[in-house]
Amino acid sequence: PASASSLAQCGVAKEHPAMRIYLVGGAVRDRLLGRAVADRDFVVVGATPQDMLDHGYRPVGRDFPVFLHAQTHEEYALARTERKSGHGYHGFVFQTDASVTLEEDLARRDLTINAIAQDEHGALIDPFGGQRDLEARLLRHVTPAFAEDPVRVLRVARFAARFAQLGFRVAEETLALMQQMVAAGEIDHLVPERVWQETRKALAEPTPSAFLRTLRACGALRVLFAEVDALYGVPQRAEYHPEIDTGIHIELVLDMAARLAPGDDLVGFCALTHDLGKALTPAAELPRHVLHEQRGVAPLRALCARLKPPAEHAALAELVCRHHLTAHRALELRASTLLRLLESLDCLRRPERLSPFLLACEADARGRTGHAEQPWPQSSILRAALEAARAVDTAPLLAQGLQGPAIGAALRKARIRAIAALKANSHAS
Repeated sequence: PASASSLAQCGVAKEHPAMRIYLVGGAVRDRLLGRAVADRDFVVVGATPQDMLDHGYRPVGRDFPVFLHAQTHEEYALARTERKSGHGYHGFVFQTDASVTLEEDLARRDLTINAIAQDEHGALIDPFGGQRDLEARLLRHVTPAFAEDPVRVLRVARFAARFAQLGFRVAEETLALMQQMVAAGEIDHLVPERVWQETRKALAEPTPSAFLRTLRACGALRVLFAEVDALYGVPQRAEYHPEIDTGIHIELVLDMAARLAPGDDLVGFCALTHDLGKALTPAAELPRHVLHEQRGVAPLRALCARLKPPAEHAALAELVCRHHLTAHRALELRASTLLRLLESLDCLRRPERLSPFLLACEADARGRTGHAEQPWPQSSILRAALEAARAVDTAPLLAQGLQGPAIGAALRKARIRAIAALKANSHAS
């Protein structure tokens, strides 16, 4: 086991018989689930910060003692307890000394499936029934202290997104506790950076829809993502959207985005926010949603101002919001309109933008009941159009002696001709 080799490397067992190192958390959980283990974390019992320094560990923790192993560079945290001292996830006082036991350290963790440890011999220490809950596919809190940290509401929703495909669900008592936390206003104290951090991870999971469903079930979606929560119950035309409910459509689009672009939170964020304007459609116009692309810009900007995602996430999400219907019509558009779309996306200058835009639009088209396996040929024509437009040679235009705006106008006409020729050839074939 990794913990045994780590003990051997630093000689701790010989010099500090009271000091013990355990593999903990996700590495133990994922091994028991038969999943690949990406990162390994260790907890050290019976040691002081000075003990760690004396054995060559490098300190990196700011709020509590965490150290990096000299050879493996893996994280080793001193066993600790925590006591609530204020609102939010910063409101804690930590105790880390050699008297803190392994069970006390495991008790402060969020879910039972994350509160299993493994010693240097490979034996499991599972005081809270994590193995039982793994088998039952339950996400269950360890102790009532779960309610002291509002980030855990987001973490449970994120784990739901990660493990939904394995049949995991949130335990009823844990969901009830999360509902109490929301009602008490505890999640109102979450800082935007932490909300985004957990959301970004959830969007990269295999089933992001479970993130939304879990947050909605406990009432947190309405608080943290009011613009998304408002989509539930908004009807769409059944001939285009057999699922009817716009909120359900967003869930389907998110999961399709995860299927088309696994682990890509940029595409996921665009999928999450592309239809926010449908919540603003006047009731008299329902179930039609004329102009929802334009109406969606204001709530998207409000969400981004509050959530503070990276600039490219906000920029591309707005482009998908504004232009996804135009992309769906790509096969019938004139060459000049296709070029105008590419110009709006700034793809001639930044061609790497086209792929995530198209993936989000394809997720929208296929994220509908009964449409998941339908092809979306619009992607091919738009990729080919960009390639044709960027392949236009400017040398002949310069040879004509054109200057200033005249060069730009001539270049644009040449690009339109190139796209038109592409369309003609595709129709002929």
